[in-house]
Amino acid sequence: MFEVVVVGGGPVGMLLAAELGLQGVRPLVLERHRVPTGESKAGTLHARTAQSLDRRGLLEAVGRTTYGSVSFHFSGMFGLDLGAVTDGGPSIVGSPQAWAEQVFARRAAALGAEIRRGQEVTGLVQHDGHVTLTVNGRELAARYVVGADGARSVVRQAAGIPFAGTGARVAALMGDVRLLDPYGVPPGYTRTPRGWIIVWLNPAGHSRLTTYDFRAPHADREAPVTLEELQAAAEHIAGRPVPMADPRGLSRYGDAALQAETYRQGRVLLAGDAAHVHFPWGGQGLNTGLEDAFNLGWKLAAEARGTAPDGLLDSYHAERHPVGARVLWNVRAQTALADPDPAVDPLRELFAELMRFDQVNEYLSGMISAVDTTYDVGVPGAGRMAADLELKTAGGELRLAQALHGGRGLLLDLAGRDDLVGTAARWGSRVDVLRGRADHVADALLVRPDGYVAWTSAARGHSLEASLERWFGAPDAD
Repeated sequence: MFEVVVVGGGPVGMLLAAELGLQGVRPLVLERHRVPTGESKAGTLHARTAQSLDRRGLLEAVGRTTYGSVSFHFSGMFGLDLGAVTDGGPSIVGSPQAWAEQVFARRAAALGAEIRRGQEVTGLVQHDGHVTLTVNGRELAARYVVGADGARSVVRQAAGIPFAGTGARVAALMGDVRLLDPYGVPPGYTRTPRGWIIVWLNPAGHSRLTTYDFRAPHADREAPVTLEELQAAAEHIAGRPVPMADPRGLSRYGDAALQAETYRQGRVLLAGDAAHVHFPWGGQGLNTGLEDAFNLGWKLAAEARGTAPDGLLDSYHAERHPVGARVLWNVRAQTALADPDPAVDPLRELFAELMRFDQVNEYLSGMISAVDTTYDVGVPGAGRMAADLELKTAGGELRLAQALHGGRGLLLDLAGRDDLVGTAARWGSRVDVLRGRADHVADALLVRPDGYVAWTSAARGHSLEASLERWFGAPDAD
């Protein structure tokens, strides 16, 4: 009987396993591939993910971090400045998906997670106190199961959780190829009256090439992609020959926008693509899944340890489902704007002009990078990720992000509030207290393990004790 089994050993599953391990719960990770695939369909980590990784001490390990101004796009229209919404923190991280997966897997193993590869889950049955999984034809029991097993999640299907939304109408192909005329196709994003061709050019080696064909979705979503098919699509869209050779990692996908009706069904939970899938505009899919893991990890661990207050685990769906729905919404909007029909050109031109306004730029940048994510925690002025304050403490200078590396709750006392410190001390097994000085409007903040503010002294009429009980359960026994 395992406390938690995570099905799926991709970046989301491995990060969730690491988050559980940080909380003292040793999960079992079941991955059907015997060895990591090494494929990286995604390579961009946005600001909110970077902030969360910084609060675990993982930011430097995952890739190359960029601060300040970063040009980015909405529906292939470049003009956003992601740095405008990051308040001096990381703007974007270049991190191939396969590398991030390895980083999280190493962290999970170091924290006690057991990782079993070559393990295919084919079904599950829920009972009152546990879940029985069928794995490689044998049964395995767990108190809780998390499906992080992708868009075709066996866990989601076996749990009977509906996956609904809008079907595909775009046929996309992707692969790494050696372009025989590397300068015959423009690099970057190119829209023609026949679709899109996106080229990440490497004249001396393999280039990443993607095509978006708006004529019809794939007739057979599961059919293997051939070099000839990718070349034909590229030449149709570009309107010229696009000779290529030596294909690697060819794949097909569509623009279906689907979301699980619930992220929790009894003792079964979903995260990442198992909970939400969409077209890859802006690289939001992996980031949304990783933020699912940060939100779920500490809550599920508290449930497994028996310290969770009523409703804590249900708050995972309540907080993350609207975030996923908003991502699907903005991606569908980007796909509509991307339609290659010349009749859409005036709309794109108007939208490009609007993007020059600071408020529009900040709105879209905050949406794409997820730094606008706010949870309803029941306290006015709370619910956003705590700013990475520069703190002056008795032990020296410290960033708030560094104080959250242990994954515990934190009461930050900025004004010598002995009364608040005394209250938080009653939850000392789960909540740390840090006293210091910083430029902030509030005397004190209660920060959840995922870095979001649960309570602020600036909210009059809302007690610290009530928020501690809401997020961390009953105080420690005397």
